[in-house]
Amino acid sequence: MGKEGKEQAKSSQVKEKKEKKQKKSSSSSSSSSSDSAENVDAEKKVGVKGEKVDVVKGEPEERKKGRKTEDGDGAGAKAEGAKLESKTEAKREVKGESLEDYTKRKIAQVESLGRSGGVYIPPYKMARLHKDIEDKTSPEFQRQAWEALRKSINGLVNKVNVANIKNMVEEMFQENLVRGRGLFVRALIRAQMASPGFTHVFAALVGVINSKLPEMGDLLIRRVILQFRRAYKRNDKIVTTAAIKFMAHLVNQKVVSELLALHVATLLLEKVTDDSIEVCVSFVQECGKALEDLSKTGMMAIMERFRSILHEGVIDRRTQYVIEGLFDVRRKKYEDFPDVMDGLDLVDEEDQITHEVDLLDEAIKGEETLNIFKAQAPEIYAADEAKWKQISGDILGIEDEKDGDDSDSSSDSEEEEAEKAADQRTAEKIVDLTEQDLVNLRRSIYLVIMSSLHYEECVHKIMKLNITDGQEKEVATMLIDCCAMEKMFNRFFALQGQRLCTLKQEYQEVFMDSFIQQYATVHRLETNKLRNIGRFFAHLLYTDALSWSLFSQMRITEETTTSSSRIFIKVILQELSEQWGIKKLAARFQEPELQQYFGGMFPKDHPKNIRFAINYYTAIGLGVLTEGLREYLDKLPALEAAAASKNKSSNMEMESDSESDSSSSSSSSSSSSS
Repeated sequence: MGKEGKEQAKSSQVKEKKEKKQKKSSSSSSSSSSDSAENVDAEKKVGVKGEKVDVVKGEPEERKKGRKTEDGDGAGAKAEGAKLESKTEAKREVKGESLEDYTKRKIAQVESLGRSGGVYIPPYKMARLHKDIEDKTSPEFQRQAWEALRKSINGLVNKVNVANIKNMVEEMFQENLVRGRGLFVRALIRAQMASPGFTHVFAALVGVINSKLPEMGDLLIRRVILQFRRAYKRNDKIVTTAAIKFMAHLVNQKVVSELLALHVATLLLEKVTDDSIEVCVSFVQECGKALEDLSKTGMMAIMERFRSILHEGVIDRRTQYVIEGLFDVRRKKYEDFPDVMDGLDLVDEEDQITHEVDLLDEAIKGEETLNIFKAQAPEIYAADEAKWKQISGDILGIEDEKDGDDSDSSSDSEEEEAEKAADQRTAEKIVDLTEQDLVNLRRSIYLVIMSSLHYEECVHKIMKLNITDGQEKEVATMLIDCCAMEKMFNRFFALQGQRLCTLKQEYQEVFMDSFIQQYATVHRLETNKLRNIGRFFAHLLYTDALSWSLFSQMRITEETTTSSSRIFIKVILQELSEQWGIKKLAARFQEPELQQYFGGMFPKDHPKNIRFAINYYTAIGLGVLTEGLREYLDKLPALEAAAASKNKSSNMEMESDSESDSSSSSSSSSSSSS
């Protein structure tokens, strides 16, 4: 009996364990089916029809009984889903929410999840939600503005290239870079890591923004240094190469001091390995030209270190060839590795801000918290927005247009009128014979032109200058001179000239006179200046900003042209052909109302001049324009023969008339003698 009692005790313990497991599984299934989104106290829960609720399991008693009696055919699951839906509706009714309030609350919950919530909201719906928010300083609105800022900055950074960098800089300054400086720096570093070939473009973008907002450049440099440290410790060659390339181009743009470049090169050459030598060689190639100008002694020390490593012979043969290639690049004065490419030298030397950062400074922090959204108090958010608008307006040269009270506007207008009256009085009293005012005007025009980022901004500033009647010539002359001084033709100046001609008729006359003057003195210009000025006026012609009566000043013959004038005409015609196409250009030269201006361009006075014009147009690749001249030259012998016969007949008539006159005179004399 003792053994049987023990066996019964064991069997009872096993049964108790099984029952406990079943109870645990049933409790977990019931808790998962309950509505976890609504945080209602378990002791005060109310069922759909007012039945009592078990506090531990969270289920009505009737549901427990029904679950025990249900079969496994799936009917119980449907009934449970219907009860859950009715339960959520009852909870909404208990709270007293309307359907609209419930919808708004759910949308707020979804938006509060942010990017990590995994919820995609289409742009049109996001714009609608953005518009529906009445409080423009609420945390929800701030989060949406943050997401829009992040997307806009990423888009602008990804779109920037050499051709559109000026426009992208202007658009970038329209975004709130003070709030989104962490986003901007992160987007730049990611874009540079993904496309190291565009590092020079990203560095130029940083150079322009650093000249206006130095804290942006400082944050970028610190993060790039931290990225280089991490990659160097992990022996990650790809990330290290990208980081030092970014630092090299920042040195070229003078965003960071050359001491950082020398420190990086010294660190890479401290422990000699094949990878460190290759990375250091690529780094010196990128910024070597700038280091030769900024720190010649430091560059000499680095090259001596390379020479000693090469003589020691402790590195691989392939790495030795890499070092020899570096010496060859230096011997050629870095022809294939310019410090700043054409079109990316956007900041004047006096406006550049250079940061000095120690590579091994332990106090450097990346401020990664700037990448994370943080809601601000409404008044602080509104003040920051207003302050950024003012900063952006000062940078872009755009005045803030604020709708003030009528009294404020009237007082401002009165002040402006008083200032104008004072200026008029001073102009009437003082007559400056030293032309100092003219010199100051030319200086201000030059500063406006060279400090503007966009041509429309520049024209807007020029129109606001105190330019009197007759001084428009100074603007045109300064535009042409600035365009001529560029290394390559910059359409920025031509667009300004086009805009001025469309705004005021006086500028058209001024540019016409300037063209006549430039064509008369074209033999004094260098070839580069000649090409830039030719393309400048070609732009004004194909945009119809100037009249085509300009060509009346030209006569293409061997006697009336020089080599410089022929090059000048060639540049204009080739630019017109490139922009329009040869067919449209030929059609323009054949328009009847413009033929009076093209007599000198297609001379027909002498066969020698005709042949010279045909040979000239054929030599510059515009032989299509000479079809009319060729036909006229073919018909010229017949025309000359007809003209000769006509002259002969007229001479014979004159001789016959003279003979008749002589006979009549002789007859009259004989009659008188008789």
